[in-house]
Amino acid sequence: MAAPLYSIPGTPAAAAPAEPPRAARTVAEVLAQSQVETVIDELDHDLIGLVPVKSRIRDIAALLVIDRLRAQHGLAAQAPSLHMCFTGNPGTGKTTVALRMAQILHRLGYVRKGHVVSVTRDDLVGQYIGHTAPKTKEVLKKAMGGVLFIDEAYYLYRPENERDYGQEAIEILLQTMENQRDDLVVILAGYKDRMDTFFQSNPGMSSRIAHHLDFPDYATPELLQIAERMLSGTQYRFGVDAREAFDNYLRLRIAQPHFANARSVRNALDRARLRQASRLYADRERVLGADELSTLAAADILASRVFANAEKDAP
Repeated sequence: MAAPLYSIPGTPAAAAPAEPPRAARTVAEVLAQSQVETVIDELDHDLIGLVPVKSRIRDIAALLVIDRLRAQHGLAAQAPSLHMCFTGNPGTGKTTVALRMAQILHRLGYVRKGHVVSVTRDDLVGQYIGHTAPKTKEVLKKAMGGVLFIDEAYYLYRPENERDYGQEAIEILLQTMENQRDDLVVILAGYKDRMDTFFQSNPGMSSRIAHHLDFPDYATPELLQIAERMLSGTQYRFGVDAREAFDNYLRLRIAQPHFANARSVRNALDRARLRQASRLYADRERVLGADELSTLAAADILASRVFANAEKDAP
């Protein structure tokens, strides 16, 4: 007679081993298992405009999905090269796209962790002999299994300084990008003209970059949408005529030096909040409700020195 089945009190009975998930056979099944489209939808929501960039990200995601299906039929001998270059002016969303790209790569199984390590030249290049290699290798160790994002990557190469150690960092990067490309994706970022010069001087690096994405500057209406989204995220809003005032501010500011797209929008809103706070603070006896505390007035925008400078420069 067979022994009765029983379990020790407080201990769950042994469960039957779970069946491994069935390998995806269609694009829809890969998307359902990986939830990649959720990341792409978040990218669409997070970033205003950038239609060419978003389209390219979708193309890359499509390539990876199809490669995943091909691998199941023995049609893919090795992982595709996924190193990238993001070019464009500051504040155009390059870092945000890098974060989303890392998520896409992780969900499709091309990197183990999906994290992003963001660095500049100072994190990779040492100031004396024997310092650069350990610094660069330590950064690469942290980035393994994810994405290494190198901002202003052209500063790694300084041919005018014969004692510069940037070339040593580049050589280590090149070796790792080739030998560890199934566990690390490198994204170089910076101004387009400077990156073009960098690649001309470093053909080995250029040959390892599979995808080039150019991030265009935002148009004024897009910057205004970005401003409204930033305000909404911090429970502020434009008051009467304030939106029009900020639109005028943007048109003037874009024409001035050092404009940095969304970054400059954030800085302008921070200064407008300071002016709003000073305005409300000055009337100490006034009872302030939620509406007053969350509304930027036109005067808070028009007090910017951008308008004063425009009047001064006017003929």
